[in-house]
Amino acid sequence: MNDQAHFPASPELNLANRLHKKRAHAPAGSMLRMSGGDSSLPLPPSEKNKRPHTWRSGYSAVLDIGSTKITCLIGKGEPNGMLRVAGYGWRRSAGVRNGAITELQEAEAAIRATVAQAENMAERTIDKVVVNLSCGHPASRLFNVRWPIGGRVVTEADIRRVVTEGRVQATVQGREVIHTLPIDFTVDDTEGVSDPRGHLCETLKARLHIIDAATTALLNLETVLNRAELRMEALVSSPLASGLSVLDADERDLGTTVVDMGGGTTSFAVFGESQILHTAQIGVGGLHVTRDIARGLGTSLDNAERLKTVYGSADLASDVEDEILTVELLGNDVPHFEQISRAQLGRIIRPRMEETLELVREKTGWRRPWHGRQWPHCADGWRLPAGWNPPSGGAHSGCAGQCWPPLRARLYALGPAGSPQKHCRSA
Repeated sequence: MNDQAHFPASPELNLANRLHKKRAHAPAGSMLRMSGGDSSLPLPPSEKNKRPHTWRSGYSAVLDIGSTKITCLIGKGEPNGMLRVAGYGWRRSAGVRNGAITELQEAEAAIRATVAQAENMAERTIDKVVVNLSCGHPASRLFNVRWPIGGRVVTEADIRRVVTEGRVQATVQGREVIHTLPIDFTVDDTEGVSDPRGHLCETLKARLHIIDAATTALLNLETVLNRAELRMEALVSSPLASGLSVLDADERDLGTTVVDMGGGTTSFAVFGESQILHTAQIGVGGLHVTRDIARGLGTSLDNAERLKTVYGSADLASDVEDEILTVELLGNDVPHFEQISRAQLGRIIRPRMEETLELVREKTGWRRPWHGRQWPHCADGWRLPAGWNPPSGGAHSGCAGQCWPPLRARLYALGPAGSPQKHCRSA
Protein backbone atom coordinates (compact mmCIF):
# COMPACT_ATOMS: atom_id res chain seq x y z
CA MET A 1 0.00 0.00 0.00
CA ASN A 2 1.25 3.49 -0.74
CA ASP A 3 0.69 6.56 1.40
CA GLN A 4 -1.43 8.45 -1.12
CA ALA A 5 -5.14 8.49 -0.29
CA HIS A 6 -7.39 6.86 -2.84
CA PHE A 7 -11.07 7.74 -3.18
CA PRO A 8 -13.01 5.16 -5.22
CA ALA A 9 -16.08 6.27 -7.09
CA SER A 10 -19.31 6.08 -5.07
CA PRO A 11 -18.32 3.52 -2.40
CA GLU A 12 -21.71 4.01 -0.76
CA LEU A 13 -23.52 2.88 -3.90
CA ASN A 14 -21.19 -0.09 -4.30
CA LEU A 15 -21.87 -1.27 -0.74
CA ALA A 16 -25.59 -0.56 -1.01
CA ASN A 17 -25.77 -2.78 -4.09
CA ARG A 18 -23.94 -5.56 -2.27
CA LEU A 19 -26.09 -5.21 0.84
CA HIS A 20 -29.23 -5.96 -1.17
CA LYS A 21 -27.67 -8.46 -3.55
CA LYS A 22 -28.97 -12.00 -3.24
CA ARG A 23 -26.37 -14.21 -1.58
CA ALA A 24 -25.89 -17.94 -1.73
CA HIS A 25 -25.75 -19.62 1.67
CA ALA A 26 -23.53 -22.43 2.81
CA PRO A 27 -24.88 -25.65 4.36
CA ALA A 28 -26.36 -25.15 7.81
CA GLY A 29 -23.89 -25.57 10.65
CA SER A 30 -20.86 -25.88 8.38
CA MET A 31 -20.07 -22.37 7.13
CA LEU A 32 -20.67 -18.88 8.47
CA ARG A 33 -21.89 -16.35 5.89
CA MET A 34 -21.07 -12.70 6.46
CA SER A 35 -22.02 -9.54 4.64
CA GLY A 36 -19.51 -7.31 2.95
CA GLY A 37 -18.15 -10.01 0.66
CA ASP A 38 -18.75 -13.35 -0.97
CA SER A 39 -16.43 -15.40 1.26
CA SER A 40 -17.23 -17.58 4.25
CA LEU A 41 -15.37 -18.36 7.42
CA PRO A 42 -15.55 -21.94 8.72
CA LEU A 43 -17.06 -22.62 12.12
CA PRO A 44 -15.15 -25.00 14.41
CA PRO A 45 -16.34 -28.58 13.81
CA SER A 46 -18.43 -30.21 16.50
CA GLU A 47 -16.88 -32.95 18.60
CA LYS A 48 -19.38 -35.44 17.21
CA ASN A 49 -18.30 -34.92 13.61
CA LYS A 50 -14.81 -33.62 14.19
CA ARG A 51 -12.62 -33.54 11.13
CA PRO A 52 -9.27 -31.92 10.41
CA HIS A 53 -9.62 -28.29 9.43
CA THR A 54 -7.38 -26.97 6.69
CA TRP A 55 -6.89 -23.30 5.91
CA ARG A 56 -7.09 -22.14 2.34
CA SER A 57 -3.76 -21.61 0.65
CA GLY A 58 -2.42 -18.12 0.19
CA TYR A 59 -2.59 -15.09 2.45
CA SER A 60 -5.52 -13.85 4.54
CA ALA A 61 -5.79 -10.70 6.64
CA VAL A 62 -8.02 -9.65 9.53
CA LEU A 63 -8.55 -6.15 10.88
CA ASP A 64 -9.84 -5.44 14.40
CA ILE A 65 -11.02 -1.82 14.72
CA GLY A 66 -11.49 -0.96 18.39
CA SER A 67 -12.01 2.18 20.42
CA THR A 68 -8.50 2.10 21.93
CA LYS A 69 -6.40 0.21 19.39
CA ILE A 70 -6.50 -1.11 15.83
CA THR A 71 -4.89 -4.47 15.11
CA CYS A 72 -4.09 -6.24 11.83
CA LEU A 73 -2.94 -9.85 11.39
CA ILE A 74 -1.75 -11.42 8.13
CA GLY A 75 -1.71 -15.22 7.96
CA LYS A 76 -0.58 -17.71 5.34
CA GLY A 77 -2.15 -21.10 4.76
CA GLU A 78 0.56 -23.76 4.80
CA PRO A 79 0.57 -26.97 2.69
CA ASN A 80 0.01 -29.02 5.88
CA GLY A 81 -3.28 -27.19 6.48
CA MET A 82 -2.00 -25.00 9.32
CA LEU A 83 -2.14 -21.20 9.43
CA ARG A 84 1.10 -19.31 10.02
CA VAL A 85 1.05 -15.70 11.21
CA ALA A 86 3.23 -13.86 8.71
CA GLY A 87 2.86 -10.33 10.07
CA TYR A 88 1.03 -8.20 12.57
CA GLY A 89 0.61 -4.53 13.36
CA TRP A 90 -1.19 -2.36 15.87
CA ARG A 91 -1.66 1.33 16.55
CA ARG A 92 -3.53 3.46 19.03
CA SER A 93 -7.01 4.00 17.66
CA ALA A 94 -8.10 7.35 16.25
CA GLY A 95 -11.41 8.49 14.81
CA VAL A 96 -13.27 5.65 16.55
CA ARG A 97 -15.57 6.02 19.53
CA ASN A 98 -17.57 3.24 21.18
CA GLY A 99 -16.71 0.99 18.25
CA ALA A 100 -18.12 3.37 15.60
CA ILE A 101 -16.27 5.47 13.02
CA THR A 102 -16.54 9.15 14.03
CA GLU A 103 -13.70 10.84 12.09
CA LEU A 104 -13.01 9.39 8.64
CA GLN A 105 -9.59 10.98 8.07
CA GLU A 106 -8.21 10.05 11.50
CA ALA A 107 -9.55 6.51 11.25
CA GLU A 108 -8.11 6.14 7.74
CA ALA A 109 -4.65 7.25 8.89
CA ALA A 110 -4.68 4.83 11.84
CA ILE A 111 -5.82 1.93 9.64
CA ARG A 112 -3.16 2.71 7.03
CA ALA A 113 -0.39 2.76 9.64
CA THR A 114 -1.58 -0.49 11.23
CA VAL A 115 -1.87 -2.37 7.94
CA ALA A 116 1.48 -1.01 6.71
CA GLN A 117 3.21 -2.34 9.83
CA ALA A 118 1.73 -5.81 9.25
CA GLU A 119 2.61 -5.68 5.54
CA ASN A 120 6.23 -4.78 6.27
CA MET A 121 6.58 -7.77 8.59
CA ALA A 122 4.84 -10.13 6.14
CA GLU A 123 6.80 -8.65 3.19
CA ARG A 124 3.71 -8.43 1.02
CA THR A 125 0.77 -6.09 0.43
CA ILE A 126 -2.90 -6.87 1.02
CA ASP A 127 -6.01 -5.39 -0.56
CA LYS A 128 -8.84 -7.16 1.32
CA VAL A 129 -9.51 -7.86 4.99
CA VAL A 130 -11.98 -9.63 7.25
CA VAL A 131 -13.28 -6.99 9.68
CA ASN A 132 -14.81 -7.32 13.13
CA LEU A 133 -18.29 -5.89 13.63
CA SER A 134 -18.62 -3.58 16.63
CA CYS A 135 -20.35 -0.58 15.02
CA GLY A 136 -23.96 -0.02 14.05
CA HIS A 137 -25.47 -1.13 17.38
CA PRO A 138 -25.40 -4.88 16.60
CA ALA A 139 -28.59 -6.64 17.65
CA SER A 140 -29.29 -10.32 18.21
CA ARG A 141 -32.62 -12.12 18.07
CA LEU A 142 -34.10 -15.55 17.44
CA PHE A 143 -36.30 -16.14 14.43
CA ASN A 144 -38.47 -19.13 13.46
CA VAL A 145 -39.15 -20.00 9.83
CA ARG A 146 -41.19 -22.77 8.18
CA TRP A 147 -40.56 -24.40 4.78
CA PRO A 148 -42.83 -26.96 2.99
CA ILE A 149 -41.14 -30.23 2.01
CA GLY A 150 -44.16 -32.24 0.80
CA GLY A 151 -43.37 -35.69 2.19
CA ARG A 152 -40.01 -36.16 0.49
CA VAL A 153 -36.45 -36.40 1.80
CA VAL A 154 -34.89 -33.18 3.12
CA THR A 155 -31.88 -32.18 1.04
CA GLU A 156 -29.06 -29.72 1.47
CA ALA A 157 -30.83 -27.39 -0.96
CA ASP A 158 -33.86 -27.33 1.35
CA ILE A 159 -31.67 -26.21 4.24
CA ARG A 160 -30.23 -23.43 2.10
CA ARG A 161 -33.73 -22.32 1.13
CA VAL A 162 -35.05 -22.22 4.70
CA VAL A 163 -32.01 -20.24 5.89
CA THR A 164 -32.33 -17.85 2.94
CA GLU A 165 -36.04 -17.41 3.62
CA GLY A 166 -35.32 -16.67 7.26
CA ARG A 167 -32.73 -14.08 6.29
CA VAL A 168 -35.22 -12.34 3.98
CA GLN A 169 -38.05 -12.39 6.54
CA ALA A 170 -35.78 -11.14 9.34
CA THR A 171 -34.52 -8.12 7.38
CA VAL A 172 -35.59 -4.81 8.94
CA GLN A 173 -35.53 -1.49 7.11
CA GLY A 174 -32.35 0.43 7.87
CA ARG A 175 -30.50 -2.64 9.14
CA GLU A 176 -28.44 -5.31 7.41
CA VAL A 177 -28.38 -8.98 8.46
CA ILE A 178 -24.79 -10.02 9.17
CA HIS A 179 -25.22 -13.60 10.38
CA THR A 180 -28.02 -16.14 9.93
CA LEU A 181 -27.03 -19.04 12.18
CA PRO A 182 -29.24 -22.17 12.41
CA ILE A 183 -29.65 -23.35 16.01
CA ASP A 184 -31.78 -26.43 15.39
CA PHE A 185 -34.56 -27.78 13.17
CA THR A 186 -37.99 -29.33 13.66
CA VAL A 187 -38.93 -32.16 11.29
CA ASP A 188 -42.75 -32.26 11.46
CA ASP A 189 -43.27 -32.94 15.20
CA THR A 190 -39.68 -33.98 15.98
CA GLU A 191 -37.85 -31.10 17.65
CA GLY A 192 -34.16 -30.53 18.28
CA VAL A 193 -32.84 -32.01 15.03
CA SER A 194 -29.34 -30.68 14.37
CA ASP A 195 -29.01 -32.07 10.82
CA PRO A 196 -32.34 -32.77 9.04
CA ARG A 197 -30.79 -34.03 5.80
CA GLY A 198 -32.19 -37.43 4.85
CA HIS A 199 -35.34 -37.07 7.00
CA LEU A 200 -38.79 -37.57 5.48
CA CYS A 201 -41.27 -34.86 6.46
CA GLU A 202 -44.07 -32.59 5.32
CA THR A 203 -42.74 -29.39 6.91
CA LEU A 204 -39.27 -28.28 7.95
CA LYS A 205 -38.97 -25.62 10.64
CA ALA A 206 -35.77 -23.83 11.58
CA ARG A 207 -34.82 -21.83 14.66
CA LEU A 208 -32.35 -19.18 13.48
CA HIS A 209 -30.12 -16.76 15.33
CA ILE A 210 -30.08 -13.42 13.50
CA ILE A 211 -27.39 -10.77 14.06
CA ASP A 212 -27.82 -7.45 12.26
CA ALA A 213 -26.48 -3.88 12.35
CA ALA A 214 -27.37 -0.41 11.10
CA THR A 215 -26.79 -0.04 7.36
CA THR A 216 -25.44 3.52 7.61
CA ALA A 217 -22.72 2.44 10.05
CA LEU A 218 -21.67 -0.32 7.64
CA LEU A 219 -21.55 2.23 4.82
CA ASN A 220 -19.22 4.44 6.87
CA LEU A 221 -17.03 1.45 7.70
CA GLU A 222 -16.85 0.50 4.02
CA THR A 223 -16.03 4.08 3.07
CA VAL A 224 -13.07 4.41 5.44
CA LEU A 225 -11.68 1.05 4.28
CA ASN A 226 -11.96 2.09 0.64
CA ARG A 227 -10.13 5.32 1.41
CA ALA A 228 -7.37 3.20 2.94
CA GLU A 229 -7.27 1.14 -0.30
CA LEU A 230 -8.77 -1.92 1.33
CA ARG A 231 -11.76 -4.05 0.41
CA MET A 232 -14.00 -5.55 3.09
CA GLU A 233 -13.91 -9.27 2.33
CA ALA A 234 -16.25 -10.24 5.18
CA LEU A 235 -17.73 -9.10 8.49
CA VAL A 236 -17.80 -11.15 11.68
CA SER A 237 -19.52 -10.29 14.96
CA SER A 238 -16.93 -9.48 17.64
CA PRO A 239 -18.53 -11.46 20.53
CA LEU A 240 -19.11 -14.42 18.22
CA ALA A 241 -15.43 -14.46 17.25
CA SER A 242 -14.39 -14.14 20.91
CA GLY A 243 -16.56 -17.06 21.98
CA LEU A 244 -15.41 -19.36 19.19
CA SER A 245 -11.79 -18.50 20.02
CA VAL A 246 -11.79 -19.27 23.75
CA LEU A 247 -14.47 -21.92 24.38
CA ASP A 248 -14.09 -25.64 23.88
CA ALA A 249 -16.90 -27.96 22.76
CA ASP A 250 -18.02 -28.88 26.29
CA GLU A 251 -18.30 -25.25 27.37
CA ARG A 252 -20.36 -24.38 24.30
CA ASP A 253 -22.63 -27.35 24.99
CA LEU A 254 -23.12 -26.92 28.77
CA GLY A 255 -23.70 -23.17 28.58
CA THR A 256 -21.22 -20.30 28.96
CA THR A 257 -21.37 -16.53 28.67
CA VAL A 258 -18.21 -14.91 27.30
CA VAL A 259 -17.76 -11.25 28.27
CA ASP A 260 -15.22 -9.30 26.20
CA MET A 261 -14.46 -5.88 27.70
CA GLY A 262 -12.92 -3.46 25.23
CA GLY A 263 -11.96 0.17 25.57
CA GLY A 264 -15.26 1.83 24.67
CA THR A 265 -17.70 -1.09 24.65
CA THR A 266 -18.28 -4.44 26.34
CA SER A 267 -19.72 -7.25 24.24
CA PHE A 268 -20.82 -10.71 25.26
CA ALA A 269 -22.02 -13.94 23.69
CA VAL A 270 -24.17 -16.65 25.30
CA PHE A 271 -23.48 -20.22 24.19
CA GLY A 272 -25.56 -23.30 24.92
CA GLU A 273 -26.54 -26.54 23.20
CA SER A 274 -23.28 -26.15 21.22
CA GLN A 275 -24.70 -23.04 19.55
CA ILE A 276 -24.49 -19.29 20.04
CA LEU A 277 -27.86 -18.20 21.43
CA HIS A 278 -27.51 -14.50 22.10
CA THR A 279 -25.09 -11.60 21.60
CA ALA A 280 -25.25 -7.99 22.74
CA GLN A 281 -23.11 -4.93 23.32
CA ILE A 282 -23.16 -2.16 25.92
CA GLY A 283 -21.46 1.24 25.74
CA VAL A 284 -19.23 0.80 28.80
CA GLY A 285 -15.61 -0.31 28.67
CA GLY A 286 -12.11 0.09 30.03
CA LEU A 287 -11.93 3.80 29.17
CA HIS A 288 -14.70 4.45 31.67
CA VAL A 289 -12.61 2.78 34.37
CA THR A 290 -9.65 4.99 33.40
CA ARG A 291 -11.75 8.15 33.70
CA ASP A 292 -13.10 7.03 37.08
CA ILE A 293 -9.53 6.66 38.37
CA ALA A 294 -8.48 10.04 36.95
CA ARG A 295 -11.42 11.80 38.59
CA GLY A 296 -11.20 9.90 41.86
CA LEU A 297 -7.48 10.51 42.38
CA GLY A 298 -7.16 13.87 40.62
CA THR A 299 -4.51 12.64 38.20
CA SER A 300 -4.06 12.68 34.42
CA LEU A 301 -5.64 10.15 32.08
CA ASP A 302 -2.20 8.78 31.15
CA ASN A 303 -1.32 8.20 34.80
CA ALA A 304 -4.75 6.69 35.44
CA GLU A 305 -4.31 4.29 32.52
CA ARG A 306 -0.91 3.21 33.84
CA LEU A 307 -2.30 2.64 37.35
CA LYS A 308 -5.20 0.61 35.95
CA THR A 309 -3.01 -1.52 33.70
CA VAL A 310 -0.20 -2.24 36.17
CA TYR A 311 -1.94 -2.23 39.56
CA GLY A 312 -5.68 -2.26 38.85
CA SER A 313 -7.90 -4.97 40.33
CA ALA A 314 -11.48 -5.31 41.52
CA ASP A 315 -10.31 -7.70 44.23
CA LEU A 316 -10.35 -5.99 47.64
CA ALA A 317 -8.36 -8.67 49.45
CA SER A 318 -6.62 -7.62 52.65
CA ASP A 319 -3.14 -8.31 51.29
CA VAL A 320 -3.32 -5.24 49.02
CA GLU A 321 -4.02 -2.80 51.88
CA ASP A 322 -0.32 -2.55 52.73
CA GLU A 323 0.87 -2.00 49.15
CA ILE A 324 1.51 1.73 48.64
CA LEU A 325 1.33 3.50 45.25
CA THR A 326 2.58 6.98 44.36
CA VAL A 327 0.27 9.16 42.24
CA GLU A 328 1.13 12.45 40.54
CA LEU A 329 -1.66 14.98 41.04
CA LEU A 330 -2.98 17.56 38.58
CA GLY A 331 -3.34 21.32 39.08
CA ASN A 332 0.10 22.12 40.48
CA ASP A 333 2.86 24.18 38.87
CA VAL A 334 5.39 22.08 40.74
CA PRO A 335 4.93 18.28 40.50
CA HIS A 336 3.02 17.10 43.54
CA PHE A 337 2.65 13.47 44.55
CA GLU A 338 0.35 11.60 46.88
CA GLN A 339 0.54 8.09 48.24
CA ILE A 340 -2.46 5.75 48.20
CA SER A 341 -2.94 2.08 48.94
CA ARG A 342 -3.61 -0.40 46.17
CA ALA A 343 -6.88 -1.26 47.92
CA GLN A 344 -7.99 2.37 47.50
CA LEU A 345 -7.44 2.01 43.76
CA GLY A 346 -9.50 -1.18 43.82
CA ARG A 347 -12.36 0.60 45.58
CA ILE A 348 -12.56 2.99 42.62
CA ILE A 349 -12.46 0.21 40.01
CA ARG A 350 -14.85 -2.26 41.63
CA PRO A 351 -18.11 -0.21 41.40
CA ARG A 352 -17.63 0.33 37.66
CA MET A 353 -16.95 -3.38 37.12
CA GLU A 354 -20.03 -4.31 39.13
CA GLU A 355 -22.12 -1.87 37.10
CA THR A 356 -20.78 -3.32 33.84
CA LEU A 357 -21.61 -6.89 34.82
CA GLU A 358 -25.06 -5.81 36.04
CA LEU A 359 -25.71 -4.27 32.61
CA VAL A 360 -24.56 -7.52 30.99
CA ARG A 361 -26.94 -9.48 33.20
CA GLU A 362 -29.83 -7.20 32.26
CA LYS A 363 -29.01 -7.59 28.56
CA THR A 364 -29.12 -11.39 28.84
CA GLY A 365 -32.71 -11.14 30.11
CA TRP A 366 -32.11 -13.03 33.37
CA ARG A 367 -35.25 -12.63 35.44
CA ARG A 368 -36.13 -14.90 38.34
CA PRO A 369 -33.83 -16.32 41.03
CA TRP A 370 -33.49 -20.08 41.39
CA HIS A 371 -31.10 -21.44 44.04
CA GLY A 372 -29.01 -18.27 43.82
CA ARG A 373 -29.06 -18.17 40.01
CA GLN A 374 -31.09 -16.12 37.57
CA TRP A 375 -33.36 -17.58 34.92
CA PRO A 376 -33.22 -16.01 31.46
CA HIS A 377 -36.37 -14.84 29.76
CA CYS A 378 -37.71 -17.70 27.65
CA ALA A 379 -37.79 -15.47 24.55
CA ASP A 380 -34.02 -15.94 24.41
CA GLY A 381 -34.66 -19.56 23.50
CA TRP A 382 -32.64 -21.38 26.18
CA ARG A 383 -34.34 -24.61 27.17
CA LEU A 384 -33.91 -27.01 30.05
CA PRO A 385 -32.29 -30.32 29.04
CA ALA A 386 -34.62 -33.31 29.00
CA GLY A 387 -35.36 -34.77 32.42
CA TRP A 388 -34.58 -31.60 34.39
CA ASN A 389 -37.35 -30.04 36.46
CA PRO A 390 -36.78 -26.65 38.13
CA PRO A 391 -38.28 -25.99 41.56
CA SER A 392 -41.73 -24.46 41.78
CA GLY A 393 -41.65 -20.81 40.76
CA GLY A 394 -38.18 -21.09 39.28
CA ALA A 395 -39.16 -20.87 35.64
CA HIS A 396 -40.80 -18.14 33.65
CA SER A 397 -44.58 -18.34 33.76
CA GLY A 398 -44.94 -18.65 29.99
CA CYS A 399 -42.49 -21.45 29.23
CA ALA A 400 -43.75 -24.36 31.39
CA GLY A 401 -40.38 -24.74 33.08
CA GLN A 402 -38.41 -25.24 29.88
CA CYS A 403 -35.84 -22.46 30.38
CA TRP A 404 -32.33 -22.77 31.72
CA PRO A 405 -29.51 -20.31 32.40
CA PRO A 406 -25.92 -20.39 31.18
CA LEU A 407 -24.03 -22.27 33.88
CA ARG A 408 -20.72 -20.42 33.78
CA ALA A 409 -19.40 -17.02 32.80
CA ARG A 410 -15.98 -16.01 31.51
CA LEU A 411 -14.52 -12.52 31.53
CA TYR A 412 -11.55 -11.80 29.30
CA ALA A 413 -9.50 -8.66 29.78
CA LEU A 414 -6.02 -7.50 28.79
CA GLY A 415 -3.22 -7.89 31.29
CA PRO A 416 -0.38 -5.43 31.86
CA ALA A 417 1.57 -6.64 28.84
CA GLY A 418 -1.45 -7.06 26.60
CA SER A 419 -1.71 -10.78 27.30
CA PRO A 420 -5.17 -12.24 27.93
CA GLN A 421 -6.10 -12.88 31.54
CA LYS A 422 -8.98 -15.27 32.16
CA HIS A 423 -11.28 -15.07 35.15
CA CYS A 424 -13.79 -17.93 35.49
CA ARG A 425 -16.54 -18.16 38.06
CA SER A 426 -19.52 -20.47 38.30
CA ALA A 427 -22.79 -18.59 38.12
